[in-house]
Amino acid sequence: MAEEHELEPVEPEGPAEEEENEERPQLDPEVEARRAAAMSFIRKLGDPVLKSSATPVDRFDDRLHSQVQRMAGIMNDALGVGLAAPQLGVSQRLLVYRVGPDAPVIALANPQIDWRSEDSETLEEGCLSIPGIQVDVERPVHVRVRARDEEGDERVVEASGLEARVIQHEMDHLDGVLILERTSRDQRREAMRALRDREREAEAA
Repeated sequence: MAEEHELEPVEPEGPAEEEENEERPQLDPEVEARRAAAMSFIRKLGDPVLKSSATPVDRFDDRLHSQVQRMAGIMNDALGVGLAAPQLGVSQRLLVYRVGPDAPVIALANPQIDWRSEDSETLEEGCLSIPGIQVDVERPVHVRVRARDEEGDERVVEASGLEARVIQHEMDHLDGVLILERTSRDQRREAMRALRDREREAEAA
């Protein structure tokens, strides 16, 4: 999440994970280098895999363990709070997230929302796949998610606040849904204009 969510990091994240470069605090050169390297692995807006529905995880083996570790490493280096397998070009219903620097990385395979609260809130979200863009997204404040962990054991997560938002953001990626489809038409139009302007600037540089 931005800043995915996949969720990029945002302040105080509202799963926003990606923030405007100009507003991002100056990073240590080594941290910045690791972030740039991690971002090079992440598929960006326009990649077909980000618009596709991922396939269920059907094998819980060493390969899956390695995939979880790789995703966690890239998420951490990219300074994100969540990452879904499709963001790395892998059509797999798998996501990882961590909602605090001291919190463990949680892996969810084949996640499904069992229950969502009626109360919702709108917060800014960013996305590692759409760097530098943040838009308002309304989501339920509380959810109960049933999934499998990397061992194949059932995992039930009762999540609220930031954790609930990050999970929902990353689950959207598994269904080919991006934050631009969750925001208002005006914000989507503004975000696309900003992306086009940035593209033109990059071409002119």
